[in-house]
Amino acid sequence: MHAFDILADPVRRRLLELLATGERPAGELASVISDEFGISQPAVSQHLRVLRESGFAQVRPEGTRRLYAVRADPLREADEWLNPFRRHWAPKLAALGTEIARGRRARRDTTPKE
Repeated sequence: MHAFDILADPVRRRLLELLATGERPAGELASVISDEFGISQPAVSQHLRVLRESGFAQVRPEGTRRLYAVRADPLREADEWLNPFRRHWAPKLAALGTEIARGRRARRDTTPKE
């Protein structure tokens, strides 16, 4: 399965977002996803299995818990695939950064000093 097939699903993207902050127990992931998406624990387990089998996540047992963590390699591959397209948005993002900085500077210069 291609990386973007994995990332196309909003539940799997959310799981990866949660795992990006660090290792998490399966039960905690299931609880958050169930609350946000209204799906069952077995459905969350299926999404975790897809992430695991595709290499996006790894799991390790700790007693009776299963702890999940993100694996960066498949994300790097997707990032590398995007490289040729960055030229389309990089200048726009740089210009946006310049405008944000200009606006902050203007606010700072017009703010009354105490």
